[in-house]
Amino acid sequence: MNLESPKISVSKPSKDVFSFLTNVKNFKSLMPENISKFEVLNEDEFLFALKGMPEIVLKKKEAIASSKIVLGAAGGKLDFSLSGDIIETSHSSCEVQLKFSGDFNPMMAMMIKGPISKFIETLATNIPKSV
Repeated sequence: MNLESPKISVSKPSKDVFSFLTNVKNFKSLMPENISKFEVLNEDEFLFALKGMPEIVLKKKEAIASSKIVLGAAGGKLDFSLSGDIIETSHSSCEVQLKFSGDFNPMMAMMIKGPISKFIETLATNIPKSV
């Protein structure tokens, strides 16, 4: 299953947005209002939970300077990744698009498609407010 957020314009240089997204503690400010738990485990991992959902641990898997960051599931039963593509549009602005990719059975995919779509859209729309 592959899902994409809308492209979000950010009035900051791509370098600043990349720096913000590579610091896992900053993801707390991007989370939806219904977050019930957020905990930084180390400089590359954080745990979060939304009300009514299981805890998820995300780990920084890849970082390409000023253009891409990839987070992936750290253990657990679900294998997925969340990548952030940062596209420079000028010296002082960029666009960010989040992409979710996971391999789920059809029943699971049907159940989580809506909540995951809303989740990545919320993360993306909170980036300009937080950077």
